[in-house]
Amino acid sequence: MEELLKIDEVAKLSGLSKRTIRYYEEIGLLPPPPRSQGGTRLYTQDHVEFLKKITIAKEVLGFSLQELHHFLSLRDTLENQRADYKKVTEPRERKEKLIEIIHLLDDQLQMIEEKIHKIMSVQTELVTLRERARAAIVKIDEELSK
Repeated sequence: MEELLKIDEVAKLSGLSKRTIRYYEEIGLLPPPPRSQGGTRLYTQDHVEFLKKITIAKEVLGFSLQELHHFLSLRDTLENQRADYKKVTEPRERKEKLIEIIHLLDDQLQMIEEKIHKIMSVQTELVTLRERARAAIVKIDEELSK
């Protein structure tokens, strides 16, 4: 039987606060865990791993909660499609399943590409500002050396 964890342990293992974990559950990002007879949330290691994936998507990819919700929804649908694909033996059906999987992957990749584009735009703006500041320093140095 899988070990059940209380929210304190999940917070420690996931690096998130208890409040954040409850909030993610409240908004439907985290599937609600079963509860003890006393009403205590009882999490599994799967919940912890899921929270770690949420954190990575949020921090590394810079997803908002809404984008995160959409991204995770696509991921769940993808997992279901993969499971369905494994059950199908007829080549035409397998091809159709693979096409559906490709569309889901394209959607996820597009979300990531949009984030990359936004990050690159900010980077370009910062590089331009830095170069303008450096040019201004050179100009000031030239004026001071006269």
